[in-house]
Amino acid sequence: MENFYNTSSVLVLNRFNLPSETLFPAFLFATLSYMIILFCNLFLILIITLNKSFHQPMYLILLNLPVTDLIGSSAFFIQLIKELLTNNKTMQYSTCVAQAFFIHIYAAGSVFTLTAMAYDRYIAICCPLKYNTIMTNAHVMMIIASLWICNLFLMAILFFLLLQLPRCRSELTNPYCDNPTLLSLVCANTTTNNFYGLFVVAISQVIANGIIFYTYLQILIECFRSKRSETKSKALQTCATHLVVFLLLECLGLFTILAYRLRDISPHLRGFIGVSTLIFPPTLNPIIYGLKTNEIRDKIGLFCKNKIFPS
Repeated sequence: MENFYNTSSVLVLNRFNLPSETLFPAFLFATLSYMIILFCNLFLILIITLNKSFHQPMYLILLNLPVTDLIGSSAFFIQLIKELLTNNKTMQYSTCVAQAFFIHIYAAGSVFTLTAMAYDRYIAICCPLKYNTIMTNAHVMMIIASLWICNLFLMAILFFLLLQLPRCRSELTNPYCDNPTLLSLVCANTTTNNFYGLFVVAISQVIANGIIFYTYLQILIECFRSKRSETKSKALQTCATHLVVFLLLECLGLFTILAYRLRDISPHLRGFIGVSTLIFPPTLNPIIYGLKTNEIRDKIGLFCKNKIFPS
C-alpha cells in the first residue's frame, strides 16, 4: 500500500497506546499541566500589560515570550487532551499540519524573542546613556514586528514546501506533529525540504547564538569594569535569568533536532525529549522571570497581598 499515493485526509494515531486504566490519570495530568502553563503565562502577560511601570522596552519584548509559550503548549496540549478524553485513534491531516505549524512558530519565536531581549540588555548595560535614545517605542515595535514577520515568513515557506509533496503513509507514531514527522509520511524526494529545514535551523542558531554570545560577553566585561557593586549585581542577576531560560530552550531544542538525525535513538526517548521542549520551557519561563526579576516579583507580591490575602 505504501507504493500508492494516499489522498486520505485522516491519519492513524499509534503513539501512546496507553492501557485503558491509565487514560483517566493521564488525562488529569495533561489537563493539570496545561492549566498551570495557562495560569502562569497569562498571569505574567496581565502583570506586564496592566502595569504602566512595565511599559518599557525590556518588558515589552519579554511579553512575546509567554505569548509564544502559549502558542506552543496550546498546540500540543489541546490535541493531547482531546485524544486522551475520547481515546480517538485518528486525526485529520489538516489538524496535524496546523499543530506542526504552531509548534514551529513557538520554537523559532522563543529563540528570536530571547535574542531580542539579549540585545536590549546589552544596550541598557553597555550603553546606558544612549539607551533611551536607541530603545524608543518605535524601535522596540520594529524589533517585535521584525521577529514575528521573520518567524511567520520562514515557517510559511517551510510548510508550503511540505504541502507540495504527495503522501503514501498515514500512521503517526510521534507524540506530536512537526515537520520531520510529516515528512516521514511523504513518498517523494524530500531533499529540498530537508535542506531548507536545516538552513532555517542553522541560520537562526548562528544569528541567535552569535548575538547572545557577543552581548553577554560585552555585558560581563562591562560588569567587571563597573565599580558600583549594586549595578553589577543587578545586571548579572538579570542576565543570568535570561541565560538560564535560553540554555534550557537551546539544550532541549538541540537534543530534539539531533534525535531526528540519529537513527539509533529510541523513538520513546525522541518523543520524551520533544515533549519536554513543549512542557518545561512554557512552565518554567514565567516562574523564573516572576521569581528572579525584582520588579515583577514585587508586583506579584503586592497583587497577592491586596487581592488574594487582604488584611
